Amino acid sequence: MFPNQNIYFWFVSPEGFSISSGMKTEDPSSGLPRREFLTRTALALAGGSVIQSAMGADSSLSGGGQMPLIVSTWGFGKVANEAALKVLQKGGSNLDAVEQGIWVVESDKGNPSVGLGGMPNAAGVVQLDACIMSGPGHTAGSVAALEGIVHPISAARRVMEKTRHVMLVGEGAKLFALEQGLESVETHSAERYEAWRKAHIKENTPAKKTGNHDTLALLVLGADGNLAGGCSTSGWAGKLPGRLGDSPIIGGGLYVDNEVGAAGATGLGENVMRYCGSFLVVEYMRQGLHPQDACQETVKRIAKQEPAGKELSISFIAIDRKGRYGAATSQDGFPYAVTTLTESHVLKGASTSNRSLGPEGGNRH
Repeated sequence: MFPNQNIYFWFVSPEGFSISSGMKTEDPSSGLPRREFLTRTALALAGGSVIQSAMGADSSLSGGGQMPLIVSTWGFGKVANEAALKVLQKGGSNLDAVEQGIWVVESDKGNPSVGLGGMPNAAGVVQLDACIMSGPGHTAGSVAALEGIVHPISAARRVMEKTRHVMLVGEGAKLFALEQGLESVETHSAERYEAWRKAHIKENTPAKKTGNHDTLALLVLGADGNLAGGCSTSGWAGKLPGRLGDSPIIGGGLYVDNEVGAAGATGLGENVMRYCGSFLVVEYMRQGLHPQDACQETVKRIAKQEPAGKELSISFIAIDRKGRYGAATSQDGFPYAVTTLTESHVLKGASTSNRSLGPEGGNRH
């Protein structure tokens, strides 16, 4: 069958799609196993339709090999991704890219769920959570219930790099951030709470609720093949003072394993951290699953155990060392951002149910 001929064709493998260049084909019995040979040939005939399906925006299924690669939660993550890419292009490190990309959203006073523009807790105080993790060395830093610091992601990085600890919380985290010279502001908690309360009453109709709002998780696969990630949020609106969600918890809202991949979470933190959600996504990838499949399996597994069942409000993003990415959500309508050297898009995560995510994400429910 085709003795001593050179042919060129596209094929799809578990690692994605690529082009076979100048492969010398002989009788399958003396080269490729017959089944694999026939499978690849059939896929070659499918040509562009196979590739189009593999890379369709709604499928969120990456073929891999794209470095640097930046993936983040929500539509507002796109500007963070693009800022992170500029850092990499100027020679900055993967951690620099994570930190400065997240800065963009933390600085946006119009974002109601990240940074000091976020919604206050039940006492009228905006308390911020953030974490950062580096693949090389498997290092991490985290801050939680942090008040008055403009960039909690920078405080988290300082914890990782300047202390022997992984997490600082509350007043101790604030004192450390101030000691490190990080920018701070007066919180004016009482005024913010009253403004939030009045706005919440006025917006208490579905017609006036606009935009998805929730945690920013940002993952970077650098051109050097190393991984890093970060997560930042103001948490659940109206939460009890001192409440922590999954975002500052290593393995909950974020997890990075330089040998495998990285994952981040968004949604109602209580439904993520009790299952070590991001860690679970990475472990599924370690078993060989594509990042999107790993995200989907994690959502399904949590839904199976969770008392809330299919009423969950959780979403995950993931990338692996091969440059593949994916996302999955418990409700339909979760957008996430993907940026490479050649393109930057907001895609739709794969849904495990037909329920709509609605206009408020997870932390504002």
